Amino acid sequence: MLLLTLVILLVAGGLYIYRRDVRETQPHAEMTHDQIKQQWRKLGFYCELDDEKKLWTLTGSRAGLLYFPDLLLGYVTDPLNISSGHHEHYGPYGSLEVMTWAEPGFDGRAIRGSLVDLARLAAIIESKLAFAQPGEPLRIRAEYAPGSPYSLLLDVRPDGFDPASADPERLGPVATQDPKRRDPAP
Repeated sequence: MLLLTLVILLVAGGLYIYRRDVRETQPHAEMTHDQIKQQWRKLGFYCELDDEKKLWTLTGSRAGLLYFPDLLLGYVTDPLNISSGHHEHYGPYGSLEVMTWAEPGFDGRAIRGSLVDLARLAAIIESKLAFAQPGEPLRIRAEYAPGSPYSLLLDVRPDGFDPASADPERLGPVATQDPKRRDPAP
């Protein structure tokens, strides 16, 4: 009987993880392309996970990427997130997951750590972005979680970069907005 219960729990857990992964990588059926674009813009950056390269990539301007440390600090200050295993999803697909965990790290599921670790990650990102130039990729792993199987890459783009344009699979080719360009008056 114990063996049967264990098998049922393993199958149910596997089904839950599979359904969670499928659900998180797809936008809500009722979301339009414009709503997806607005969600990326609200987040301030585009996020993607590449399991083959073992890489979390956040793409945005310096100003947009600075929303990520703010997001982390907001997560840290929420008393609901104190429990290990608690997590939150961000972005239109819910693919960016931040998780409270005993050890800091990046993996195929989440960017994780204790609340103190996540606050430290926010500080690392802010310091790296302070002098970052467009086109300069910033990789974070050793200074946050040296034993982590994945890394975090900040892909710094020029000011005025539209993070929604980095979602080529669903929204078309990459484009940037020129902040100096002004549309002629009608």
